[in-house]
Amino acid sequence: MPVWHEATKAFREDGRIQMVGIVQEQHPDRARLFMQWKQMDWPILVDSFNELDVKVVPITMLIDEHGIIRDVRPPRRDIAATVERFVNTRYEPPAGEPATVRSKRPAIEAAYWGGANGIDQSVGVLRRAVEESPGDGRTHFRYGVALRRRYESLHRRPGDFATAVEQWQRALAIDPNQYIWRRRIQQYGPRLGKPYPFYDWVERARREIRGRGEEPRPLSVEPSGAEIAHPLRNFEFDPARPPEPDPKGLVTPDDRFISIEATIVPATAAPGETVRVHLHLRPAHPAKASWNNEAEDLIVWLDPRAGWRADRRQRSWPRPKTEVSSEPRTLEFELRVPGDAKPGVHGIRAYAVYNVCEGEDATCLYRRQDVPIRVRVREK
Repeated sequence: MPVWHEATKAFREDGRIQMVGIVQEQHPDRARLFMQWKQMDWPILVDSFNELDVKVVPITMLIDEHGIIRDVRPPRRDIAATVERFVNTRYEPPAGEPATVRSKRPAIEAAYWGGANGIDQSVGVLRRAVEESPGDGRTHFRYGVALRRRYESLHRRPGDFATAVEQWQRALAIDPNQYIWRRRIQQYGPRLGKPYPFYDWVERARREIRGRGEEPRPLSVEPSGAEIAHPLRNFEFDPARPPEPDPKGLVTPDDRFISIEATIVPATAAPGETVRVHLHLRPAHPAKASWNNEAEDLIVWLDPRAGWRADRRQRSWPRPKTEVSSEPRTLEFELRVPGDAKPGVHGIRAYAVYNVCEGEDATCLYRRQDVPIRVRVREK
C-alpha cells in the first residue's frame, strides 16, 4: 500500500483518482493504526469475513468512473506510468442499467457492528449454516471469525476461541490454497508455521506517531504472544528444568476462584509438528475473587510426556503494581509432537499456582489448579 500511496499522490491531490482499500483483518482497527503510521489518509473498508472471497493479497484493481474494473494486478515496475495512462483514458459508459449488489449476509456482519445481540446473532446464523453445508469452507472460516470476535468481547463463552481455530482448520482442509484462511491460524499458531511476525510493528508505529505529536489510534485488542512472535526455522526449547513449584501437590486445589481455558493452535497436528498452547486465566466471578498481587507471580508448570518437547517448562505472569486486580491473563508456550506419536488425544500434565483474594474483606489464598491440555494428533 505505501508504494501505491506514493505513486498516486499527485493524482489524488488534484482530484483525478480516489484510492480505497479493503482489508480482511480479524482486527480492522489495526489497519487504521497502520494507515495513521504511514500517513495514508484514504478510506479503508472492512471485509473481515472475506465476503469478496479473495485467496491472496494484495490485489490491486483499477476501476473507472463507471464502476468497471479495467485492470487487475497491474505491473509494479512502472506504477506511475500505469496510473497516468489509466487516469488519462476516457472510458465509454456501459450499456444498460448498472447492477445493484447487496450484502447477502447482513446478520453475519452484525458481529462487528451490532453489539452484543449482533455477535450472538451472527454466531447462531453461521453455526446453522455450517451444519447445513459442512463442505463449504467459506462458511467454516466466517463462523470462526464470528466466534473469535465474541471471544474478545464481554460476552465470550467457554470454547469460543478453540472452536474458532477448529473452524479455520476445517476451512483450510477444504481449500488449502486459501491464504486468508491460513493466515488466521498462523496469526495465533506456532513460530515454525509463521511467514513473518504479524504485528511486531505496532509499538514502533506508536512511537513514531507520538514523535510526530499525534496520538495513536486505539486498539480494541492488544497484539501479544503469537501475534508478535518471530518465526523460527527449527524448534527451539530450553533444556533447563527450574524447580517445580508444587512437586508433592500440597497446595490447596482451586475449584471456584479462577477459570482456566486452554486453546491449541492448530486444533490438530501430525507427528513431528508443533502446536502453540494458549492458556487463558481469569477470575470466575470478578465481584467475588481477584488476583492478589502482593505475593508470588502466577506460575504455570508444564511436564511434557516422554518424547514431547516444550519450548519452556515454566511460564509466569509478572505481578501488576496494584494490590489486587481482575484482568484476564494469557500465557503461551509451544509443544512439539513426537515423530512416532499415535493418532488420538494426548494429555499433557500441567498446573497453575497463584494467589487470589476472596470476597470484600480480600482474604488472601494460595491455590493450585490442574490445566486441561489435550493435543489431538492426526495421521501423517
